[in-house]
Amino acid sequence: MTDNSENDSLTSVDNSLQKLPEHLLIEIFIRVPVSEWAQISCVKKQWANLFRGECLWQAALVRTYPLAARAKRWPGPIPRGLSRRRYAALYVSKNIFSLDGDIDEIVGHTYLFLKEQLELSTMPPPSGILHGTIIDQFIACGKSRDVAHELASQIWLAVLDNLEENEHTFLLLKCLAQDGDVFLPYPYSRSIEVQRRVFEKLFTDFRDCFNHADYYDLLACAKNKFQPIPSTWLGY
Repeated sequence: MTDNSENDSLTSVDNSLQKLPEHLLIEIFIRVPVSEWAQISCVKKQWANLFRGECLWQAALVRTYPLAARAKRWPGPIPRGLSRRRYAALYVSKNIFSLDGDIDEIVGHTYLFLKEQLELSTMPPPSGILHGTIIDQFIACGKSRDVAHELASQIWLAVLDNLEENEHTFLLLKCLAQDGDVFLPYPYSRSIEVQRRVFEKLFTDFRDCFNHADYYDLLACAKNKFQPIPSTWLGY
């Protein structure tokens, strides 16, 4: 009896939701935790279409980040995009960087830009170009060279820490380790912390992926950049 009663209740709720107009469904969905949105979008084709559309993300943006409506478009090479992209950028800024003020959305967009370039591209642009794009974005928005360099470093470190551990990431990190920033002027060279994090992930998270030659080639490269070498990097 209990199972039948529960099924009847669920059917009743489903029928009630089917009768609601889309603008009310949107108002309901944007009040549900973000972590459940992907699951909700899989329930019905109509709901999936709502999550693919602009209206739901506009409503979510206004409800979650009311000050975002006042944000002006900014110059620079990284576009702001539509409401869904803006929501993702603000979510990243709040939950990964915990920054306040007008710069929040810019930081989120640059994080998404860098992560997508590194993860989705089979042949990502050289790290110097990516870093330079981020620096140019912050400078175009009125940030000083020092602030731009510091923010870019934070973004690189956050992206590196959130890359999936797979073969693509291993090959990517090898390329980043071998990229040279020697001839790039400040602030267009990656910080020493970023360069160190690349080698740290290679020699700790991906140690088992090396062959003998690759390990010693990268170890020699690391010794040219850092002294002393951490003991955790040693031992093939």
